[in-house]
Amino acid sequence: MPRPTRIQYENAFYHVMNRGRGRCTIFHGDDYYRAFLDTVAEAHKRFSAKVHAYCLMSNHYHLLVETPLANLDRIMRHINGVYTQRYNRLKKTDGPLFRGRYKAILVDEDAYLLQLSRYIHRNPAEAKGVSDHVLDDYQWSSYRAYINKASPEPWLNREKIYGMLGTHQKYSRYHAFVASGVDEDIKRFYSKGNVATVLGDKDFKSDIHEQKDAFQILNDTTPSVLQSASIDEILSAVAQVFDVPLDSIRERSLGRQEKNIPRKLAMYYCFEKAGVSLGEIAKIFGLKGASSVSSALHTIKKRIASGELSEVMNRMSEMCQ
Repeated sequence: MPRPTRIQYENAFYHVMNRGRGRCTIFHGDDYYRAFLDTVAEAHKRFSAKVHAYCLMSNHYHLLVETPLANLDRIMRHINGVYTQRYNRLKKTDGPLFRGRYKAILVDEDAYLLQLSRYIHRNPAEAKGVSDHVLDDYQWSSYRAYINKASPEPWLNREKIYGMLGTHQKYSRYHAFVASGVDEDIKRFYSKGNVATVLGDKDFKSDIHEQKDAFQILNDTTPSVLQSASIDEILSAVAQVFDVPLDSIRERSLGRQEKNIPRKLAMYYCFEKAGVSLGEIAKIFGLKGASSVSSALHTIKKRIASGELSEVMNRMSEMCQ
């Protein structure tokens, strides 16, 4: 069965979810939760992602994201890919972390954004079947910031949700709104087995259908490299394509480096496809700083533009989709 398409356009809202492979734990403690939020902060800064709500559970996460630049795919490659690297570093392991493709539901902001924020914030109580009192004390959700029991992350955007309830006594009003429970429409939508990718009323769905030709459509034919890829996976793919030892890509050797195209191409994929920052790439590849990575990327981009690496790029795409 083909995977559902994703629609991207400026200022769209999405409920994004992903979980660990085989429902494995993806957050083992405070350092892991913090590393994920740091990664979200980078996506906000680098790709202009607006985050309106979040909830991190032990084996999955929920994000309510707005995309001013119509770039959800880029945002999520960074979040999933970079957090996988940080997880592996903390856990001293390697390999993929998530079950694969994240789920993204396009949201009708006028009809469902407020209710969806409640659904996300209630997740710790609903998932565990415990009293609502757990919500007021749950640290790894934006709910405590919404009710003024914790300082908000600098990148958390609360004003949109507050505005839908009214800004007068916004903390107590939002607390009462969440305490009133998830509404029936949302429960039905998120019932087990539902694969719909649009949450909205009839007019919203009709508008999306009528205008879909003007939107960016992401599906299985859209080129991508290792959704939620780890750097170890990218390096392994490059090593196989060039038939060179993995160490020759990962480790910096003495002498001049101009001819080590596999190493430079691995840096290119880490930056362009996995969303890893220049500074992070420098650390991973044992370089002095981001300027060295920039130089390597410049070399590779020139070779790509000349067509010199076309066959290699095609093989990488075949291996890594």
